Amino acid sequence: MGVLKDFFNLLKGMTITGKHLGRRAVTIQYPEQKMQMFERSRGVVVLLSDKETGDLNCTMCMLCMRACPTAAIYIDAPRDENKKRVLKEFKVDHALCCYCGLCEEACNFSAIKLANKYEFSTWDIDDLVWDVNKLQDVGRDVPYVDTRKKKPAAKAAAKPAEKKADDKKSAADGAKPSAEENKQSEGDKPSEPKATDTAAADKTAPAKDEKAVDSSPDETPESDETRRSADDDTKKGDA
Repeated sequence: MGVLKDFFNLLKGMTITGKHLGRRAVTIQYPEQKMQMFERSRGVVVLLSDKETGDLNCTMCMLCMRACPTAAIYIDAPRDENKKRVLKEFKVDHALCCYCGLCEEACNFSAIKLANKYEFSTWDIDDLVWDVNKLQDVGRDVPYVDTRKKKPAAKAAAKPAEKKADDKKSAADGAKPSAEENKQSEGDKPSEPKATDTAAADKTAPAKDEKAVDSSPDETPESDETRRSADDDTKKGDA
């Protein structure tokens, strides 16, 4: 019974193998052939660098070290005289790392990532402890999306100020009419008498009135005498 059972299992396995004989192979010949890993696959821990300057994105905030559940990350960054942190040591022990990705989630500056690299086995366990230089070198060719908020450059900040100054200047120039517009507006308005002309007219007007007043008393006595002579003549005629 045991021999028959083993033979039946052998036939069952060969049947499954026979079904895949005419299909494409799902295995690869490692290490000559290597499978392309997915972008979100969790492999070795690396430090990311700035794409333009090549400097580390790390700000020594210690968030990745605090988030690590196995204490695989060690950071030594004391403060200097200006109260700024200076990175002295950054180590990751891949023998302790559980590849959970919490350090990557905790980082707000795109400084650490679990790359899709998996070939870092070694005969010595001490070689699994990587310092900052090796972490940075391995992570230089790792693609990532930079989510940091960069400060605007001084020149870029100065351009809006210059633009505002130009706008204010153009607004002030537009508010002031040009000399030609002033001349045209003055030509359209009716001419007003000058101050000297009005003063001369005021002086001449009283002189004419005084002359008229002076001439009226001379004319009044002559009219009275004529009336009196006319009255005398009428009285003599009646007599």
